[in-house]
Amino acid sequence: MLIQTPEGITLSADLLGDPGRRTVCLVHALGADSGLWAEQVPALLAAGYRVLRIDLRGHGGSTATPGAYSMAMLGDDLAFLLRRLDLGPVDYVGLSLGGMSGQTLALDHPGLLRSIVICDALPESLPNAAAIWGPRLAAVRAAGSVAPVAQATIERWLTPAFQAAHPARWAEILATIEATPADGYSGCVEAIMAFSHVARLPTLSIPALVLCGEHDHAVPPAEGERIARLVPDGRFTSIADARHLPNVEKPEDFNRVLLEWLGR
Repeated sequence: MLIQTPEGITLSADLLGDPGRRTVCLVHALGADSGLWAEQVPALLAAGYRVLRIDLRGHGGSTATPGAYSMAMLGDDLAFLLRRLDLGPVDYVGLSLGGMSGQTLALDHPGLLRSIVICDALPESLPNAAAIWGPRLAAVRAAGSVAPVAQATIERWLTPAFQAAHPARWAEILATIEATPADGYSGCVEAIMAFSHVARLPTLSIPALVLCGEHDHAVPPAEGERIARLVPDGRFTSIADARHLPNVEKPEDFNRVLLEWLGR
């Protein structure tokens, strides 16, 4: 479905499962889209949940506006969609950028979420964010495309063993990264480089599960542990033998942890 905001921004989402069921909202990483959750949707539907997948601004079917984005902007987009769909409080699952913008959503728009799962995400910009992201931004802007950084991105996300075992899924995710609009990628990078939830996370009033791939090079597991310590009702767990996308690399383990969390 495509829904327009009052500002004329188109936001893309899909809603699967029977009406009236408890809804789990899934939000993807930078350079990805709703297809990142292909391994979770069947398990959630089979367990009796409704599934809402949202494409963040500048990704998938959602409008890529020019200029810098902010976490507040992305959180407001998510809040607008949830209010428009009127599903009641949802259980939110966000990975990487989806986990960072999900923290904003939970903090800025209380009442829309009943719980949150924050996967492989930071609580604030890294001190060396400019050094990390500056060359990537420059390459994307010079090319007008995310293609120059796509290969290095997927190699941070998934292990060589996964590529060897699942070449078609690897190729699918790589193609999605390459197809991300340059404006959407660049705008979201600006948001990642300039945010902090640290002072506010101790006020979070909903339960939070923080998940991280054991070998995540993009977001050190220590950052996830930090979030779990800051949140009053927070807990941390890692997924063994996974990098930045444990939901894709180790879906059975990820889904087991997720379903246990939702059923608690």
